[in-house]
Amino acid sequence: MPIDIKLNVSISLEESSLEDALEEYDELTVAELVRQVLDKAIALEDIAAEVIEGPNTLEDFDKQSA
Repeated sequence: MPIDIKLNVSISLEESSLEDALEEYDELTVAELVRQVLDKAIALEDIAAEVIEGPNTLEDFDKQSA
């Protein structure tokens, strides 16, 4: 029987680290990056990730930091 767990996680990272991570995982959004990292780390079958606050793309980040 599946068990659902909902988390609220806050992360802080440098712009270059975000760019490197998105490039390494070949993802365009932070939400998809988090989904991929969790899937690879613990082999989950169904992961949903949502950015509630902060930039979800590098374009969003550039706009916010300007």
